[in-house]
Amino acid sequence: MTRSCAIPLTELEWRFARSGGPGGQHVNTSSTRAEVRFDVAGSPSLGPRQRARLLTRLGPVVRAAASDTRSQARNRELALERLERRLAEALRHPPPRRRPTAPTGAARRARLDAKRRRAQTKRRRRPPGPDE
Repeated sequence: MTRSCAIPLTELEWRFARSGGPGGQHVNTSSTRAEVRFDVAGSPSLGPRQRARLLTRLGPVVRAAASDTRSQARNRELALERLERRLAEALRHPPPRRRPTAPTGAARRARLDAKRRRAQTKRRRRPPGPDE
């Protein structure tokens, strides 16, 4: 996958199904759609930091599918490329750092004004009390 991460093909789970779309009788009889599944949580080939990053960004199971061509072999290649790209992208970029911010004075005032207007609307809906 990347220089620091190599996943053996034995850890990948394949599923095949019939593709939709045009193709006539070929589509109706051939299982050319390929879906590859990788279990991030249970993979022994990932390091602890890689596993943590992938779990955070992609979840416990990563899937990629392809039904672009009429050939199952080519769809397998495409699905594998897509899976590699997703995993490499998730491992490559560090998560963005959160920059703490505080609401501006105008935002605070606008929030309190909206709360006052809402409270006034609700007060007007109430039936009149005995003193009114």
